Amino acid sequence: MAKRRWSSWLCGYLCRPVGRVALAALAALASGLLPAWQAAHAGEATEPPATERAPAASAAAASAAPLVLRWTRVPRAIGRITSKTLGVVINQDDPYSVEVGERYVQRRQIPPGHVLRVKLPRQASLSAGDGAQLRAAIEAHFGDDVQGLALVWAQPYAVECQSITAAVSLGLEPGLCSNTCAKATGSRYFNSPSGAPWRDLGLRPSMLLAAGSVDAAHALIERGMAADGSLGLRGSPPVHAYYMVTRDAARSVRLPQYPPPSLLRGVAVATHVQQGDLPAGEDRLLLVQTGLPTLAGLDRLNWAPGAMADHLTSFGGQLGGGSGQTSALAWIDAGATASYGSVSEPCNHTQKFPHPQLALLHYLQGSTVLEAYWKSVKWPQQGVFIGEPLAAPFAQR
Repeated sequence: MAKRRWSSWLCGYLCRPVGRVALAALAALASGLLPAWQAAHAGEATEPPATERAPAASAAAASAAPLVLRWTRVPRAIGRITSKTLGVVINQDDPYSVEVGERYVQRRQIPPGHVLRVKLPRQASLSAGDGAQLRAAIEAHFGDDVQGLALVWAQPYAVECQSITAAVSLGLEPGLCSNTCAKATGSRYFNSPSGAPWRDLGLRPSMLLAAGSVDAAHALIERGMAADGSLGLRGSPPVHAYYMVTRDAARSVRLPQYPPPSLLRGVAVATHVQQGDLPAGEDRLLLVQTGLPTLAGLDRLNWAPGAMADHLTSFGGQLGGGSGQTSALAWIDAGATASYGSVSEPCNHTQKFPHPQLALLHYLQGSTVLEAYWKSVKWPQQGVFIGEPLAAPFAQR
């Protein structure tokens, strides 16, 4: 007999807190970091860069009430993007793109008409004009049946100061490059229930199918395929979601968005209010979110197929390296299936990074990792999404 799946969808029914005692203990621990968070987060328009530490807490902040973590609610997802509704863009001037792209088309059985072959310079960033030409070519080639995109390359990852995934999917945000710490226009796809965003919203979320090498990209594709329908089965061992808080308060600003310790749909959620940046000794990691500009020990982590992981820092999306910060590609090459990072200094606006609960809760509804990650970022203009876009571990087979 086939294993039964959990049937709940909205978090009001999906989430099962571990208990009041655990939550109270967590809140007490969190209160120690709340003053630093308030100091770092006060005044969205003047937040410090993610490369700066938060200032010392004021006396008023020190007396603030303990932070209590609660689940948020998400809309019920309606359908999802599949191999029949995904478009693939291959750069013919990039050997990595050609080899990995053709492999991906074959393995995911992408319809021939859903493949676009272009010629792009192999460099970190495109000019605004080249980015506009790429976007125009994509819109001219793909029909209304294509709802999302896989861009098969690691470079270019930006168009001027903005990510190439945002530039292709949303167009460039006027004036943002004159002040990259400014607020941005909210994505209409943020926290959306739509499984057909081109039809419903007039945009196609995109993701770079990027890895550190051709072999690593082939392994990424296989992980994504192995993930499909593999989780959320009743009786299967749990996977783990870890939300980390570190001494770096400026990069721990997502703390108030973290969920309480819970067990939901086979995912053991642990919010770590502690001085550490990575989980230690856990197997079957589904999600890891942390801060800090550099990460060590990623090769010691044990991932479940379909895992997503990211770190809130200034230049994690600069995939070519050289920024002095760990690239989001390091998560992929270590065994994660998707990641996210900013390509230019975003400051530590939480809206410019994945919302911890929204990414997980949309994923649990059977959405692809492409959809779950995109729906969790309100201002995605400076962030690049990377990974195997169709991975959907909680989707029904």
